[in-house]
Amino acid sequence: MVETLGVAVVGFGWMGRVHTQAYARLTHHYPLLSPRPELVAVAEEVPGRAEEAARQFGFASATRDWREVAADPRVRAVSVTAPNFLHREIGVAMAEAGKHLWIEKPVGLTADDARAVADAVTKAGVQGAVGFNYRNAPAVERARELIAAGEIGTVTHARFRLFSDYAAHPEGALTWRYERARGGSGVLGDLASHGADLARFLLGDIAAVTADTAVFVPERARPSGATAGHTRAGGGEPGPVENEDYVSCLLRFASGARGVLEACRVSVGEQNNYGFEVHGTKGAVFWDFRRMNELGVSRGTAYQDQPVSTVYVGPGDGEFGAFQPGAANAMGYDDLKVIEAYRFVRSIAEGVPYGATLTDAVRSAAVLEAVTRSARSGSWVSPAPA
Repeated sequence: MVETLGVAVVGFGWMGRVHTQAYARLTHHYPLLSPRPELVAVAEEVPGRAEEAARQFGFASATRDWREVAADPRVRAVSVTAPNFLHREIGVAMAEAGKHLWIEKPVGLTADDARAVADAVTKAGVQGAVGFNYRNAPAVERARELIAAGEIGTVTHARFRLFSDYAAHPEGALTWRYERARGGSGVLGDLASHGADLARFLLGDIAAVTADTAVFVPERARPSGATAGHTRAGGGEPGPVENEDYVSCLLRFASGARGVLEACRVSVGEQNNYGFEVHGTKGAVFWDFRRMNELGVSRGTAYQDQPVSTVYVGPGDGEFGAFQPGAANAMGYDDLKVIEAYRFVRSIAEGVPYGATLTDAVRSAAVLEAVTRSARSGSWVSPAPA
């Protein structure tokens, strides 16, 4: 008899749907995985949304109160995909209830929030995973291996970019994302958190930062009802945007390498332009999320006029082989969340963490808080210890 794992999803916007679909696809890509996720419960406070999710995806029960999920003995693991300001309360409560936790980034509004959830997970002896999905791309994992093996020499400098236009329209609704009390640090938590994680994943700890931030769309219209995604609300009552549209920062890594991290949510003409360039003393690696399955690699002994080769990832890279049989067959964004779900369930099965953990979330949050302090002071700031 196949062992099952009762799972629940708390918060059913777009990301809640992505998590649900990832659970449902696990047995297709990892047929030997045990235990197998079983969709037990979904919680969403917007009236009717949880019931619709249950009808569409087959959850056994639906509720508007996430506390019912915490108390449900059928649920052994929970995905928390609710708005940022709820992450700490829900995450701590689920861990204290003995539930394994897959929680989206940023884990709360502050590094203290992330530490509180991490501490609760540790104390409860449950597994905790965090939604830093871009590190799961097979090309990113191959880049990490190349860098670690010294294929590009000693890393000298790198650039990480995360540009998007999801908030570029001036009629974008003033949702919780733009409020300091509910959305936290704006584009820092939304996009730069991924950049900080990728930087650490590839190059190690960040020792110090100096940064600048800006708000380019200072006012938006309040929505008249429930929202999902990036809804427009032209004509509504205007209100102030309280958190950052843009951030740029210089990085000093513990290794001695230097870096640049830049993120913006109002970049007209940019759709998910995420990626990095890492330069070393003998070569470089380049990755663009929009060409997720390719890696630009320059290595050799020419130094000057050294060419860049396009490498297509294949079954030997990361988890690529669970999705495609040969190199240059494309994977997509949702596949990265399936990998994340697989590593979460594997962590539960083996009692050993795989993939991004709550410790990674704390370290990313500490970097972002250092960025915020630097933007206010205009000086170099070191992130607090994890």
